[in-house]
Amino acid sequence: MSVLIAIPIYNEAGYVRDILDRVHEYADNILLINDGSTDGTREILDEIRESMGLDVIHHETNLGYGRAISESFKRGARDEYDWVITMDCDDQHEPAHIPAFMDAIEKDNLDIISGSRYLNLDAKSEIAPADRRAINMTLANEINDQLGLTLTDAFCGFKAHRVSAMQRLDLTEDGYAFPMQLWAQAAAFGLRVGEIEVDLIYNDPNRTFGGGLDDSVRRLAHYREVLAREIARANQLAQASTCTQKATSDSGSRCRCC
Repeated sequence: MSVLIAIPIYNEAGYVRDILDRVHEYADNILLINDGSTDGTREILDEIRESMGLDVIHHETNLGYGRAISESFKRGARDEYDWVITMDCDDQHEPAHIPAFMDAIEKDNLDIISGSRYLNLDAKSEIAPADRRAINMTLANEINDQLGLTLTDAFCGFKAHRVSAMQRLDLTEDGYAFPMQLWAQAAAFGLRVGEIEVDLIYNDPNRTFGGGLDDSVRRLAHYREVLAREIARANQLAQASTCTQKATSDSGSRCRCC
């Protein structure tokens, strides 16, 4: 199966060369989505893209994490990849885990393979910043209760996505609440979801979210608002898709399920 490694990047001039060297040990097909970096990241990517065989998308302004991820799925579909593995470029996702994702992909029994930093919770429980761990655990429990999933990590960006499955979804959330939309639609469309363990690494616990989300109370409220909205929307999307498929299978007869 063909796999594209997609890395959204924003102001990571200090990490990007080392991360790409390490990713290249495990994969050749790499997409960088530069989301409006202003610290020299763009210039570094332009310098090394040819020698490293990189595919690079430059955003002139910062459009958001979710937009970068959804663009990676579109690029994967355009270039006829079977899977897109997303990972961050801030040295918090260990490239040495890429082979584990490849092994899980080869089993061909899931549509989303999500990295989890909390499968071995006891050994890692004191590493994550307290507010981030609390929000992650709270949302994971609420997602599981409402969607019937069994997530231990709701926000890890280290994931493998089956491209054909992503093409069924309508992913429009541009910001950090993107996972809320992804999980809502994955459940509504019956995608098969599983987790594999990845390392929990926080090199800079003081990194900010921006957009008013550095306040943990506001951040949790925002994620809950998006989750509720997207669950309702995802159910409508899945119903409409079912109606379309039924109408097609009925050779053009009018669908009566909506």
